[in-house]
Order: sequence, then structure tokens, then C-alpha cells
Amino acid sequence: MYAFASPSPAPSTRFVPLIALALACAGIIAAVLVLSRHDVERLLDLDELVEAVAQALVDLSAGRASMPPRVAAEVGELEALLAVMPAYLPSAAVLSSKLVTVFPHNDAAGIPSHQAVIVAFDPATGTPLALMDATAITASRTAAGSALATRLLANQNASVLAILGTGVQARSHARAVARVMGQVSEVRVAGRDAGKTEALARELVDAGLPTRAVASWEEASIGADVVCATTHTVDPIVRRAGLSPGAHVNSVGFNPAGREVAGDVVSEALVAVESRASTLAPPPAGAPDLAGPLADGLLTRDDVVEIGEVVAGTRDGRTSPDQITLYRSVGVAVEDAAAAGLVLKTARDRGAGIDVEI
Repeated sequence: MYAFASPSPAPSTRFVPLIALALACAGIIAAVLVLSRHDVERLLDLDELVEAVAQALVDLSAGRASMPPRVAAEVGELEALLAVMPAYLPSAAVLSSKLVTVFPHNDAAGIPSHQAVIVAFDPATGTPLALMDATAITASRTAAGSALATRLLANQNASVLAILGTGVQARSHARAVARVMGQVSEVRVAGRDAGKTEALARELVDAGLPTRAVASWEEASIGADVVCATTHTVDPIVRRAGLSPGAHVNSVGFNPAGREVAGDVVSEALVAVESRASTLAPPPAGAPDLAGPLADGLLTRDDVVEIGEVVAGTRDGRTSPDQITLYRSVGVAVEDAAAAGLVLKTARDRGAGIDVEI
């Protein structure tokens, strides 16, 4: 429980310029670097991001990072939300907060369902340093987390990749996860809209991936070594009957009213997450997919491993070739902080962005 003091009365508007002038003279008002989506996409290197996310999750599991669970204001009539995700990542010297909106019905209007900005602060003084687009960061860091989990948990000879969904995360996952699988023999894409499914398959073929569109979630999943679920589904689309022995599943879709992964998968699989505290919390922080099996006793908190623990070697990952492994991602703020730190460093090195006084 937090206690908030009553706000002080706002100063008269005629004194505001004098206050601003005094702060400027004291050197408190500084220029903030503004980075557009184009800037971020140009500056963020995916391979560097995977390694930065790995270190961030190690720090989180070791208790070296500060990250409260995500909180959100809901726009109930649109099944939408505005979430706040702050984090302090000492190893990267990053203090940041992301504001992200999730408006699932935007797709019909051709607007991204996830839109976001990140504000980075000086961790020594709290001074705002940068404002950057985080729509691209959200897509990239989520896929980077799945790529890391795939590298850690999938069988080494994995070659068939299934992509469930046709949106931004489907695209970013196809590219990022394929990079860590070595030789990809086939990518299968499934979605609810046949036109979008075919279009994404063609796009991935043009990007050099051997891809085909399929008619159902099951057709994509059966026989796949790695399955990436990236949807806003209410009813589970990843079911045990649709997975072959040894499959690895990355699930990143989020719908507070539904589940992407069925309970029979969760109860049988090795379950890995970014953060037990976040993923096992109620929405909007946690994953509804794990709440049911946890409540029913099919899964315990101790059964769930953190990716940072697997990277550090303090917990085991896959223990047999036939084991089903599940990485259930909810997206955590230290991943955003890691990405923001990379973007800010590269922007400074290259002189990118625009300085704006606030």
C-alpha cells in the first residue's frame, strides 16, 4: 500500500516562466534525445539484443535489478489497456519506464495493436535523458527473448518452425527464432485470415526463409520442432495433441480473458518464464495460461524456472530429447531497459536523434 501526499496547489501561471528560468540557470533543464521508430529500427541490432536480454534476465533472477510488476489502466469497452513498466538495470546503467498500449482491435484499421514509448533517465541523477519509440523495441525484445529461450531449451537439431499468428510478433519471431535454429528446413505459418497468412508466408519467402501457409494451428504445429504462438486468442491454440515429442513452444500472446496454451501442455512441459513474480501474478502482469494449472495443483511455483536461472546454470533446462518445453513470456521491463540502453548508446555513438529541451 502506497501513501500519497495531497498535491500542492499549482503555482500561478505568471510565475511558471520564472521557475523554468531559474531551473535552466541551475542547469536542471536539459535536452532530451528524441528517437523515432525509424531511428530505433536502424540502431537496434538483434544479435546484440539477444545477449543484452540474456544478461538482463540473469540480473533479474539474481536480484540485482529492480522491477515491479506491470500495472495498467483498462479501457474496458475496447478490451484495451495502457500499461506502465519501469525498471532499473544497474549492469547496463539504465533507468527507464515504458508506456505501452494494447488495443487488439486496431488490426482492423491497420494500426499496430501494441504501441509504446520509453523514457530513459540518468540513473545517477534521475534526469530525463531520452524519449524513444518503443513499438519496434517491444516487437524486437519479445522476439529476442523467444530466440534466447529457443537457444536454451529447443533440441539442438530443431529445423521445423511453426508460426501461429500473422501480426507484428509473428513477423519478428520468424526472423529472430530462425536465426538461432541453425539450418531451418521449413517454416509453417497459420492464422485465422487466409489472406494474411498467405501474405506473411510470401514475405518470409522473400526474406529467405522456406515458408508455406497452412490451414490450421494443428497443421502448423504437428511435427514442428519449435512453435511460436503470437496471437490474441481467447481459446487455447497450443494443445498437447498438436505437439510432437520434444517440441519447444514460445508463447507470447496476451489476452486477460483467455489463454494461448492449454492446461495439458502446461502440466506436462518444463515451464520457463522471465520472472516468476511477474508471470505468476494476476493480469495485467501475469499469464492466464499458468493461473489455472497453478490453482488446480498441476503446476507449482517451484516447478517454474526462470530463463535467467537457466542462462546462469542455477536451474536445468531441457533434460531429455522428448521433453516438451514451454517458454511463457509476458514481457518484462528489464528487457525494455536492456533494449533502450543499446539504442541510447548507439545513438550517441552515431549522433542519431534530435535534442529537445523540456
